[in-house]
Amino acid sequence: MSAFRIGRWEIPAPAVLAPMAGVTDRPFRILARQQGAALAASEMITSDTRLWNSRKSRQRMNHEGEPEPRVVQLAGAEPEALAEAARRNVDLGAQVIDLNMGCPAKKVCNRLCGSALLQDESLVARILEAVVRAVDGTDVPVTLKTRTGWDRAHRNGVTVARIAEASGIAALAIHGRTRADFYEGEAEYDTIREIREAVRIPVVANGDITDPEKARRVLAHTGAAGVMIGRAAHGAPWIFRDINALLTTGQRPAPLPRASLRAIVLGHLQAIYAFHGEESGLRIARKHLGWYGRLLTHAPDARAQFMTPDSTAAQFAVAESLFDAWVDETDVARQAAG
Repeated sequence: MSAFRIGRWEIPAPAVLAPMAGVTDRPFRILARQQGAALAASEMITSDTRLWNSRKSRQRMNHEGEPEPRVVQLAGAEPEALAEAARRNVDLGAQVIDLNMGCPAKKVCNRLCGSALLQDESLVARILEAVVRAVDGTDVPVTLKTRTGWDRAHRNGVTVARIAEASGIAALAIHGRTRADFYEGEAEYDTIREIREAVRIPVVANGDITDPEKARRVLAHTGAAGVMIGRAAHGAPWIFRDINALLTTGQRPAPLPRASLRAIVLGHLQAIYAFHGEESGLRIARKHLGWYGRLLTHAPDARAQFMTPDSTAAQFAVAESLFDAWVDETDVARQAAG
């Protein structure tokens, strides 16, 4: 049985990956899906089609090898520009269009995009209606990711959710903070519950969900259809496997062996290099290795070692050596115990 539905798509599990600029590229999306994420949206793509010829934009629109449904997230402030961007992405193979009205970054909000749109409810309605109309007849649902409001004095998440439902939006993901909060303070699960109670479409809860037990508590409190995981997936894409197991069976699965974790990390590195190339691959891998390095308790200087190499081959060799030693550490301990 599916956890919930988005248009024609059955979403088979409750945990989904949050779109994150600079993180959720194609290699990470595929990895997250392999580890149990039921959905994985692209990094945010601008609605300004004049910018789509850049290498970064072309890569963000590359979904080769991704499992269905392929989700493309769009950002912009002009209804017709977003509508045209949605049509073009559907032609390119997008199977769900997600609209970003939640990003708090200054460079996004200064262009009146992302969560800045929450200040203008009539514009929100025009954008949602235009995009839904643009893909009408394609069988591609439109979803919305947003926040609880612009600031604590203007929490209009419930109103925006009702506008979204009336506009034909198929599902909502709610980050439980206002734009003014950025990522500070505690997520507002009470507000997410109010939003969920105000609409009939699926609502996915996002914010501060760091482990399976927290995911279970958030679902129980909010009544949401699923949970969206962002920062907790950094260096731990297997969190989706753990959350889904606890939510569907009531028990956490056995921890993955170190050898399996090593294989996941090294496979991810190879995918990054293949997708991004030498220069960008080296740089992007550093970020992920910085997170994966938290596993290597035997090597407190692992992060520094990952940052030093000036080629992908050298970087991979360092990672392989450190993770081999980490796996061997377990084998030695097992033999000593035996």
